[in-house]
Amino acid sequence: MTVHGAASVDAAAGGTLYVRPGDIVTPLARERARELGTEIVTGPPPPAAATGTGPPPAPTPGSATAPGGTPATVPGRGALPGRGALPGRDPASGATPGTASGAGRAERSAGPAPAPVAPVPGGPPPPVRPPSGALFRRGAPLPGAVRPGAAGARPTGRGSAASGRVVVVGAGNVGMIAAMRLADADVFDEVVLVDIDEGRAAGIALDLTHTAALSGFGTRVRGAGTVAEAGPADYVIITAGKPRTPGMSRSDLISTNAAIVGDVARRAAAVSPQAVIVVVTNPLDEMTQHAWTASGLPSGRVLGMAGVLDTARFQALASLTGVARADRIQAWALGSHGEEMVIPLSTATTGGRPLSAAIPAAELDAVVSRARGSGGEVVGLLRSGSAFMAPGMSAARMVLAMAADSGEVMPAAVLGDGSYGISEVYVGLPARLGRNGLREIVTLDLLPDELSALRAAADRIRERVAELATAA
Repeated sequence: MTVHGAASVDAAAGGTLYVRPGDIVTPLARERARELGTEIVTGPPPPAAATGTGPPPAPTPGSATAPGGTPATVPGRGALPGRGALPGRDPASGATPGTASGAGRAERSAGPAPAPVAPVPGGPPPPVRPPSGALFRRGAPLPGAVRPGAAGARPTGRGSAASGRVVVVGAGNVGMIAAMRLADADVFDEVVLVDIDEGRAAGIALDLTHTAALSGFGTRVRGAGTVAEAGPADYVIITAGKPRTPGMSRSDLISTNAAIVGDVARRAAAVSPQAVIVVVTNPLDEMTQHAWTASGLPSGRVLGMAGVLDTARFQALASLTGVARADRIQAWALGSHGEEMVIPLSTATTGGRPLSAAIPAAELDAVVSRARGSGGEVVGLLRSGSAFMAPGMSAARMVLAMAADSGEVMPAAVLGDGSYGISEVYVGLPARLGRNGLREIVTLDLLPDELSALRAAADRIRERVAELATAA
């Protein structure tokens, strides 16, 4: 999602500014467009207007959608097919009956101001437009609905405020980084850190609040001792649990963290029955399935963060070969967040060509192996605690994509629906995300050995989930 200000309009003065679905055009930019006679159009520019019309769309690492909204392709493989809309979802709007449309952060088309959104009978109030005072000219009066401290400014659940609330459970390093990134994005009304050590949660929240002027955000950040005290949320990130220590595998944590994750998931679902839960606690795949079972929420609203992190690690390590910047490498990390991680090299590209054509096979295999063991490598180097920068950023990345209702495809631990021959177990797969969680599982054209490895990873996760159920 890109926020287009007056500078974007100036760059397209007298012409046309093309913005992507999900982008935000500030009121100041629209005012400037009227002054300059610049037309603002939502959609990709035609070939003849591909230059001189504002900033180009930023590449989306790991996405199955190319800039401009066209399906990504692998040379010789064609477009990535989807699996259709979820039952009960309006295919035109992507909204689910009984929930807000998320229009407060969706794209705004050129032309007259949009008409007010009519309330859904029995549903939450419609979103407030515009979503943030940060989008107004500095010094201009704010509408009462978004003025700090105004009635209705504090969110009370999905869709009932301009930008909503994210609750991050666990004020350790991962939770701290996730909260920092979410606040810095300045798209939510409030981020709440929850920890049994309420003083730590409050202290980190206050420290983050002190950075508001430095980073330029208006999101409120506070600490709480319980999920109930945090209040109803749109998204709940679970990072609570014991970290890995040197020599410990992710699976060694299973019995210790299952009780923590299960309790948090139950409480989160009780307080926020419409929320999307993103699990970060290890062992990731097993904890995500456990959270789904404990919460009683639909599987599409309980997701695991692993693939975004593992893909980012692979991209970073591949970039160290000198082939390209990390964000110019497209790849997928699927399967398990651990030894059964699957990185299908047949889908890895850079600059439109296969990565295997740019990096020697032996060197590329070494990159895959190092990416698979990167978590343990960080643990060994730190000697106390585990990775937190990239995991926290990855969790925030998933939530921001959902909040924007972008339809972006990214790897996530989701419940198999029969795609790839995998059912009824959480495993890392390409997932199209929307405001309400999982929209669909996207099918990649994998080679036979890659598909076999992915199915083997799912089988191994299923075994560990069964062991957890027996132990419980």
